[in-house]
Amino acid sequence: MKHTLSVLVEDEAGVLSRISSLFARRGFNIESLAVGPAEQQGISRITMVVPGDDRIIEQLTKQLYKLINVLKVQDITEIPCVERELMLIKVNATSINRSEIVELAQIFRARVVDVAEDSLTVEVVGDPGKIVAIVQVLQKFGLREIARTGRIALTRESGVNTEWLKSLQAKV
Repeated sequence: MKHTLSVLVEDEAGVLSRISSLFARRGFNIESLAVGPAEQQGISRITMVVPGDDRIIEQLTKQLYKLINVLKVQDITEIPCVERELMLIKVNATSINRSEIVELAQIFRARVVDVAEDSLTVEVVGDPGKIVAIVQVLQKFGLREIARTGRIALTRESGVNTEWLKSLQAKV
């Protein structure tokens, strides 16, 4: 199972290196990693997606807390949260299929950010499921390049479960 970890750290040189070294020494993979300033000055939030069972994640959490500069580690996998990812995707486009690609982008609320003679670059922002879905839909045109930011997430203060919200949206 994939777990989403939210880690607050002091914003100092070498923190990310120590965390990635910890994972490498233990033989764990990080599938997604996003780092940026948090709500307080001098604090950064690291959001990472890590495969593993609950026991492995508990072990990793304990190891992370042993590192200097790690302030808080939270497994937010089962907690209602807002998750987003940004992707740029360059797709083969001819005069024949260009309008179809633009229509598909609009369905996903994506934006065309670059137009070339034989390609389109599309910007997509959304939950990880949306990102996977648009890649599958655009694959038939031929994908040239993909760049993804990795998942970022914050827990929902409302406590509303995202899956419940999706089920309501599907009924409308």
